[in-house]
Amino acid sequence: MSGADGATILLVEDNPDHAEFAMKALRKGDIPTDVVWAKDGQEALDMLRGDQGPARPDLILLDIHLPKLNGHEVLRRVKDDDALRTIPVVMMSTSDRAEDVATSYNARANSYVTKPVGFKQLVDQVQSVKDYWLRTNRLPV
Repeated sequence: MSGADGATILLVEDNPDHAEFAMKALRKGDIPTDVVWAKDGQEALDMLRGDQGPARPDLILLDIHLPKLNGHEVLRRVKDDDALRTIPVVMMSTSDRAEDVATSYNARANSYVTKPVGFKQLVDQVQSVKDYWLRTNRLPV
């Protein structure tokens, strides 16, 4: 999914409002970013495997509570796949339960972020995540 002129982010989010706010935030700024939205866990895996579109994003932002396949199962499958495991996966959830955090890291999440309630805070947080993973961090080729 990497573009020659920027990065591609796969956003896996079933809540259309959260997805809309996140996509707007991800497209802002001076880092050219293509955002692909999957509405459920199965659609995300289909995209990653090339069944429904481009195959490899630079970063995955993954919600936990998803229809069809939950985020933890998607994460496990990504990290168990030789072709996908190096893609950084940031779990972004409204859940701040210790069990969800532990399960995410045990399944090899690269980061866990609890989504704030307010729109402005969500936009700021998503932009901060984007800046870290696409500007500060060095991604695998």
